[in-house]
Amino acid sequence: MHYIVDGHNLIGHSRTIQLADPDDEAQLTDALHRWVLRNKRARVTVVFDGGVYGHPLRLERPNVRTVFARSPQDADTRLIALIQAIAEPGAFRIVTSDRVVAAAAKAHGVQVIDSAQFAAELEQPVKPRRDAVRKRRTEPKLPRSEVEDWLRLFGAEPPTAD
Repeated sequence: MHYIVDGHNLIGHSRTIQLADPDDEAQLTDALHRWVLRNKRARVTVVFDGGVYGHPLRLERPNVRTVFARSPQDADTRLIALIQAIAEPGAFRIVTSDRVVAAAAKAHGVQVIDSAQFAAELEQPVKPRRDAVRKRRTEPKLPRSEVEDWLRLFGAEPPTAD
């Protein structure tokens, strides 16, 4: 599944990233990368309004692509252009709370995920994988007679009962 994310719109719904943060775009890109690692089949394109002087225009991570809309386009215009270029709407999701962008996505048959809902999912603590959680190995209980037989076999005397 390919997710197209309205970057600053999503940051506006985040509890951990603030729009005033000088590296808010990088923080969101990192958070999306961690989310992609938990959702193996997901790919993300995140669209931001124009870049900030002194910051890179690309913040690529594996399976997370960043796009900075350049003047005269804003992120919403760029998002709508991306939506209209989608050939298989069922393979995409749009993450936004912007009404105009959401309406364009719905008109094109692309499912919309509200930014507040996605932010909550993005910020959930990581659950340990099942195979990473090791069960405590329990030693089998052997009957006393079997323990004594093994001790005799190896030449040790069984303990005497006091």
